[in-house]
This record gives sequence, C-alpha cells and structure tokens, in this order.
Amino acid sequence: MGQLPPHLVEPVVAAALREDLPWGDLTTEALVPAGIRARAEVLVKRPGVLAGLEVFGAVFRYLDPQARLEVYSPDGTEVQAGTVAAAVEAEARALLAGERVALNFLNHLSGVATLTRRFVRAVEGLPCRIVDTRKTTPGLRLLEKYAVRAGGGANHRFGLSDGVLVKDNHLALLRRQGVSLEEALRRLRHRVPHGVRVQVEVTDLEQLDEVLSAGADAVLLDNMPVEALREAVARCRGRAVTEASGGITLENVRAVAETGVDLISVGALTHSAPALDVSLELR
Repeated sequence: MGQLPPHLVEPVVAAALREDLPWGDLTTEALVPAGIRARAEVLVKRPGVLAGLEVFGAVFRYLDPQARLEVYSPDGTEVQAGTVAAAVEAEARALLAGERVALNFLNHLSGVATLTRRFVRAVEGLPCRIVDTRKTTPGLRLLEKYAVRAGGGANHRFGLSDGVLVKDNHLALLRRQGVSLEEALRRLRHRVPHGVRVQVEVTDLEQLDEVLSAGADAVLLDNMPVEALREAVARCRGRAVTEASGGITLENVRAVAETGVDLISVGALTHSAPALDVSLELR
C-alpha cells in the first residue's frame, strides 16, 4: 500500500484548512483559552475499512506541531462499529478547529477503501485485479488512489503523464486527419519513453481486431457485454493485456471477471463511494 509522502499531503491539508478557517475559528477562539491540551478518540460508527489516518493526523499537526497521533487500527484494517481506531492529543483549540476537516478526509477515504474492499471480495479467487480510474475529486487524486490501495485494489495511471491510453476521441480526430491506427501507434512508440505500455480503447470485436493488428500492448474493452468480453479475451490471449471498463457494479463484477480479463476498472470506487461514519470524541 505504501505511505503517503508528507510533502505531498501537507499542501492538500493546508488548502482544506484555508477553506474552513480562513480567518481562524471564531467560536473556539472566543470560548477556549489558549494553551489547554486535550485528547480525543476516533470512534468508528459503522463497519468498514479505514484509510486516511495519516492525513487525519496531519491536519492537527498543521495546527499544532506538537500534536501526537496514536493509531490502534492502521489503514487497511477492517473495523466494526464501536472500534476506537486512534487517539489524538493536541492543543484543545487545534482539536476543535481541525475536527471537521480531519474527519472529512477520514470519512471519505475510508469510504473509498470500504467500497474497494467490496469489489475486491466480489472477484476473490479469480486472476483479475480491481483498479481505479481518473474519475477522482480534483485535488484529492493522490489520497483517493491511496485509499483504493488500502482497500485492496490497484491503481491505474495517476494522470495523463503516466501512460498512453488512446481513446475514442483521439481516434475520431485522427480519422479526420487521415491518420490510420497503425500510423498513430507508430508515432506513439517513437515519441513516448521506452517501456511505456500503449493501450487503446475499443468498443466492439471488429475494432479489437484492428487494434491487435496494429500492435497495441493493452486494450480497454469499453462497455462490452459479457459474451463479447469473453470472445475479446480469447482473441487477446498472449497478444495484449485486457481491461474491462464501463457499467461495472457489485452485481455484475464477478461475471465480468469470469470472462478472464486481466483488469477491471471501476470509476465508482472514487466518484461514488459513500463516506464511512467515523467521529471524533473528546475525552
């Protein structure tokens, strides 16, 4: 799963705090004297998978450099309602001012990890991986993709700079310019770094045959019915990596995996995961 690099987490935390308390916390600063220290516990209210405790702690350390986080159930742990997952000790003003931002991160990222774990479990025993997409919340991609890993999934490319994926709109523009798919892939191999996998999106078997003939390393099988997916996998065997995408749900993901695809990409992991109910209780 790996750790979140602090130098990349801090700017995200800082932006969130600027949004929530641009001129300070009027209520807390009027009611709570400076210098008082307090302790609070992270209480899980619904079963799920935790993710984002590092970011949670970073919020309080940003407000109080002396803040200390004790983690009892690390990221990736499946927890039950009533679990005390962690405790944080900091200046009371920092705890109250940072509470909502810290919980927003923890609730959302744990929700992503929880939904990912459900998809991973749904295809258990089959040689296929669940991966995410670029359908992430602007500014939170690093964190959301980390949460996918915490849930047992894998990451697709982080951004457009990381890999080559020729999609339908690329192909439409190329056709208007009279550029064949073979010529397009030749240009790509000449211009992108050595070792970068070239993937092409296809929507039917006829297009798949053209893409395979052109020498693509991987194919994105977009919104194909299960029977077509099965045939596509058979045609690609030994020639290209296969990825199914589009319309994937918990109800149909196992049937898709049983076609033999290598990867199943699910945008819902990051764009539609319900938040996990976790609260912060001052003691």
